[in-house]
Amino acid sequence: MSSARRIRKVFKSKPVQEGAGVNLKRAFGFSQVPQFDPFLLLDDFRSDNPADYLKGFPWHPHRGIETITYVLEGSVEHGDSMGNSGVITAGSVQWMTAGGGIIHQEMPFGDRKGSMAGFQLWANLPASQKMIPPRYRDIKAEQIPKIRLADGSEIRIIAGTIGETSGPVNDIAIDPEYFDISIPPGTTWTHPVETGRNAFAYVIAGSGLFCHDDEPFSYETEGVSYFDMEAGTLVENETLVLFTDGDYLTITTEDAAIRFLLVTGHPLHEPIAWHGPIVMNTREELRKAFEDFENGTFIQGSS
Repeated sequence: MSSARRIRKVFKSKPVQEGAGVNLKRAFGFSQVPQFDPFLLLDDFRSDNPADYLKGFPWHPHRGIETITYVLEGSVEHGDSMGNSGVITAGSVQWMTAGGGIIHQEMPFGDRKGSMAGFQLWANLPASQKMIPPRYRDIKAEQIPKIRLADGSEIRIIAGTIGETSGPVNDIAIDPEYFDISIPPGTTWTHPVETGRNAFAYVIAGSGLFCHDDEPFSYETEGVSYFDMEAGTLVENETLVLFTDGDYLTITTEDAAIRFLLVTGHPLHEPIAWHGPIVMNTREELRKAFEDFENGTFIQGSS
């Protein structure tokens, strides 16, 4: 018998400053580990003010994770210690597997109006892959399939499969799904999600009712419990929904359309030792990573 996913928690993104002084919104991060396993962090760097983002993210190391940068407006210039360099343009994705060690930089630039919009997601690597050779994938906008459903919904598939259409990202240990979904007003959209996966949705425009049905259910937001009898939970821009387990989820729109990122993945259930841009399994591995960085031996696992 199929079971609907419910709302486990609702998070409102919070202002933080990262890099050389970039003002952004954090949907979840270190303090929410391990609720989002295998995902570690989601940052929202949308702004119409160049002062918020132009200082960028100068050269810094990563080890033990994957960083996924999705740009909607403006662009991000990047370079790394493997010799990769280029520009992530609107609609494109940079999927970087840090593995045993990489040093890179990311410098955002707005469009003609000064607008910048993008998101960075961190995914954990299993212990068996923490020290693999780093890998870089530059995924152009035209490589990301976009499907239109009969109800008018549109979905960009970065990773995962809907129907017979699959995204360009595969061969990832956590087998992620990463969709950019737009649903028109007055629509109910249901998506099957394999039982055992962790799943969340982050609203980037409009609003919608998540897990809407006639049965009462409870949900939590920042430790405060609520009880909703019938109306569902109306979720708006810059808000994240973390789902319980189940094998499908439902989103319903009323008078407004909604656009959101839907991300799922297989949890690793492994210990996490995390400091700054490095995520390992033990404190000793973490200490060794920073020692390598100080000694100039950080770039390991490179082919």
